[in-house]
Amino acid sequence: MADATPGLIARTWGALRRPSLKYSVLTLAVGGFIGGVVFWGGFNTAMEATNTMAFCTSCHEMRDNVYQEYKTTIHATNRTGVQAQCSDCHVPKDWTHKIIRKVQASKEVWGKLTGSIATKEKFEEKRLELAGHEWDRMKASDSRECRNCHGFEAMNPENQRPRARQQHLAAMEAGNTCIDCHKGIAHKNVRSLLTDAQLEELEKPVKEFARTIPAAYKEGLARAEAKEKAAEAKQKADVAAAADALANEKAAAIVAAKLKEIAAKAPTGAGAVAAAKPADAGATVGGKIDWASVEAKSVTLFYPGQASYEWVQNGKDHGGARAFVKGGDRCLTCHEKEAADMGAKIVSGEKAEATPIPGKRGSVPVKLQAAHDGEKVYFRFQFAKAAHTPAPFVDGGKMDPANEVKVSAMFAGAKVERGEQAGCWATCHHDARTMPDAPKPEALASFDKKDMLDLKAGVTKYLSETRTEIDIKGNDGPRGGWSKLKSADEIKALAAGGATMDLVRWRSGAAAERGSIVAQRLMTAGAGVEASGSLDGDTWTVVIARPLKAAAEGEVGIEAGKVYPFNIALHDDFTDARFHHVSLAYRFALDAGEAEIIAVKK
Repeated sequence: MADATPGLIARTWGALRRPSLKYSVLTLAVGGFIGGVVFWGGFNTAMEATNTMAFCTSCHEMRDNVYQEYKTTIHATNRTGVQAQCSDCHVPKDWTHKIIRKVQASKEVWGKLTGSIATKEKFEEKRLELAGHEWDRMKASDSRECRNCHGFEAMNPENQRPRARQQHLAAMEAGNTCIDCHKGIAHKNVRSLLTDAQLEELEKPVKEFARTIPAAYKEGLARAEAKEKAAEAKQKADVAAAADALANEKAAAIVAAKLKEIAAKAPTGAGAVAAAKPADAGATVGGKIDWASVEAKSVTLFYPGQASYEWVQNGKDHGGARAFVKGGDRCLTCHEKEAADMGAKIVSGEKAEATPIPGKRGSVPVKLQAAHDGEKVYFRFQFAKAAHTPAPFVDGGKMDPANEVKVSAMFAGAKVERGEQAGCWATCHHDARTMPDAPKPEALASFDKKDMLDLKAGVTKYLSETRTEIDIKGNDGPRGGWSKLKSADEIKALAAGGATMDLVRWRSGAAAERGSIVAQRLMTAGAGVEASGSLDGDTWTVVIARPLKAAAEGEVGIEAGKVYPFNIALHDDFTDARFHHVSLAYRFALDAGEAEIIAVKK
C-alpha cells in the first residue's frame, strides 16, 4: 500500500493539470467568440469607414472631378438639407451585395496604384467607361440604391409635373427603371456619347421590373388632376371676368364719347340726350360674332428653337422620345403645363438653340376663342405686344421689317404622320432653312429636281411622307431628307389622300394668305381667308376666318363630328422662319367632341 501511494498522487496531480474535453471546448468557444467579435467589429468598422464622404473624396481623382460636380446638384444642396453620400448611390445596403461591391472595388484600387485616371485628361477619357459600369450595375438591380430613397410606392404625384407623372406611370407599367431616364443627375451627363444601339439596349424595359401601380399613387393622381381642373376653371373664370370688365370699360368710353359728340351738336336748350349704343364692330372680320358669349381658352405659345421633328424622335436630344415614338404619346400629354418653362430654357440658348436673341421672351400667353357660322370658322387671338429685341445676326435687327406680327392657324390632314401627336411639328425638319443641317448654297444650286421644289429661299417645311427616306439620327450625314423626293405623281396622291398641312395666316403689313405644306410650303394671298388685326394699347387682337369646306388641293375640310390636330404660330417683333412661338398640337372640333378647342356655332 505504501508503495502505491506515490503513483496515485502522481496520477491525481496529472488529472488535475489536464483540462477535461468539456472545458477545452468551452474555452475555445468563448475565445473564438470574443476573437470573432473583435475581428468582426474591426472589419466592419474599417469597411464602413470606406463608405464615408471623407474617404471617398480623399483621393484627388474623386475630389477634383466627380465631387466638384456633385456639389452643385440637388443631391448635395436642396430645400430639406438632406444630402446623399457617395455610398448611398454606389454601395448596396445589404451585406451580401455590399461585400460583392467591395470585392469589385479592388480593381479601383489597382487603377489608383497604376494612375489610370490620375489626370483630368485621363479621367475624361475613361469617364464614359466608368459611368457605363455604374449604369449596368444599377440597371441589373432595378436601380436598387435609387429606390432606397425614391421608391415608386412613396412618390406623390401631386408634387410632380404632368410629364413626370406620365413617365413614372409608363415606367411602372412597362418595366423601366430609374437609371433609364435619370443618368447624369449627380455628375456630368455623358449619355449623349452612347450610340443609338447602346442606348436602345441599355434603356429597354425589363418585364420583371414591371409593377402594379400603387393605390396611393392612383389616389395622388386623382387629387392632382382635380386640382388642375379647379385651377383651369378658375383661370377661365378670371379670363371671362377680365374680358367682361374690358368690354364694359370700352363700351362706357364709347357711350361717353358719343354722348359728348351729340351734346356738342345739339341746339341750345335741348333736353337730355338718351344713352347711345356702342359703335358697331361689324367692320372687322368676325365682327358679328358675339365674342363675349364664346368661351376663351388660354394657350401658351413657346419658343421652339431648333427642336425639329427629327430632334423630337431622337433619345439623345429628347428625353420623351421613347414615349413619343413607341408609346404614341401626344406632345400635349407631357408638356402642356410646362410650355413656358421649355420656352425659357430654349430661348436662352441652354438647349436646342445655336443663335439666341438676347432678351427675347420664351413664351406668349394667348387668349383663344373659336366660333363658326356654318360656312366659316373664326379664330380670335389676343396677346400682349412684345418689347423689341433686335436679332443680332440680321442687319437692322428685323427679320421681316414689313410685318411686325404674323399669326397662323394650322390643321393637319388625316394622313399626316404623327399628326395627332405633334401636329405641325411633323413639317419642321432638321435640314430646313435656319436649322442645323440646312443645305449649303452649292447643294441647293446642284439639286436636279428644281421643277419640283422652289429653293430660292432655301428648304421650307415639308412632310416626311413626300420623301423616300428621312434620317432621324444623323449617324451617316445630315438629319432630314429634303433632297430625297418621291415622284410628282406620288406626292399628288399623298396630298389628295390627306397627307397635307393646311394653314391660314394674318400679316400686319400685308394681305392675309392661305397655304399648304406637302412637299414644300406654298402660300397664296387671299385664297378664301379673311383676317383683321389691331393693336389696342399693348394688346393685339387678331381674327382669322376660313371656309369650313376644302376647295383646293392641300386644303383640309372641317366637318362636324370629326376631330382635327390644330396648332397656332406667332411671329412677333418682326421675326421670320423658325424664330417664332408655337403651340403644342391641340384637338379641334365643331360644336362638341373629345377636343381641347371647340368652335361653337354663333
